[in-house]
Amino acid sequence: MNNFLTIEFYHNSISDWGITLLIILGSIVAGKVIYWFFGNVVKKLTEKTKTKVDDIIVDMIEEPIVLALAIIGMWYGLNRLYFPQEWVDFMIKVYLILIAVNITWLVARLVDAVIQEYIVPLAEKTESSLDNQIIPVLRKGLRSVIWVLGTIVALNNAGYDVGAIIAGLGIGGLAFALAAKDSVANIFGGIMIFTDKPFKAGDRIKINGFDGTITEVGIRTSRMRTLEGRLVTIPNALFTGDMVENVTAEPSRKVILNLGLTYNMNAAQMEKGIELLKEIAKSNNDINDDYMVSFNAFGDFSLGIIFIYYIKAGSDNLDTQTAVNLEILKQFGTNSLEMAFPTQTIYNIGEK
Repeated sequence: MNNFLTIEFYHNSISDWGITLLIILGSIVAGKVIYWFFGNVVKKLTEKTKTKVDDIIVDMIEEPIVLALAIIGMWYGLNRLYFPQEWVDFMIKVYLILIAVNITWLVARLVDAVIQEYIVPLAEKTESSLDNQIIPVLRKGLRSVIWVLGTIVALNNAGYDVGAIIAGLGIGGLAFALAAKDSVANIFGGIMIFTDKPFKAGDRIKINGFDGTITEVGIRTSRMRTLEGRLVTIPNALFTGDMVENVTAEPSRKVILNLGLTYNMNAAQMEKGIELLKEIAKSNNDINDDYMVSFNAFGDFSLGIIFIYYIKAGSDNLDTQTAVNLEILKQFGTNSLEMAFPTQTIYNIGEK
């Protein structure tokens, strides 16, 4: 058995490889134990304090600490083995990158948690909905900036010439810009939505043949739930090049109702019909006071009355129209005001 453990494998004995493996596994197990300790002991202690800061810190650092212990275990375990110098240099770069990535991950988690716990509740208390739309975009933007800076630091620590890499990327910048012109247009469209505010999340709009409620406004695309219940993803560039009708922003819904009474109605009955329509509009709390009723036409088969009314914002359009129509049907029937329908009278003059 001792002879087997002394056998060399890639310049190191089997026993050295085994000890290194145990060190790495031990560091992972230690990380799991610390993770359990944070979740079952430390969190319960921080929950008893009045401030949320310690809860956020504990919750956000527990996973990066596990990764940090795993990195330390790998470093200590592999460092006791012999490797060619080029392999040593490569592993040092990998370790430096892993450390920078772990720190970046920690910072990104902390910033995201602070926004979620402090900024979002403040935005929800304000009357304006603009901050509610901007915060998710800023949240994603900050996270992206942190990761970009962390990547640059990681590459720089590993000995790579970041300036040369960025310059190399600049060579293909024109081609990238041409390929990403649609994305850039969508981003500018998103900025226009946030600044001009033609609509906000929760508004019903009509655009390009789609009619529905906006469920989410993003920096590149927006999502609409159509009246049929389907989810439509709309590029924000469409909002800058097409007309948007904001249905929710209308102060009231205009309804034009054309009624036709039979030609056997006299003037008094026509006046009665007009008075009934005014009373129906006046008694309905969902209708504005600026309604209009007029005897406006002598039709081919009916005497025309036009009834124009406005449903108040926030009222249910269909329910209001149903209530009005039912009341018209009841009142006109009670007062013997007959509705007309297309008719023909055929006279038989016979043969001469």
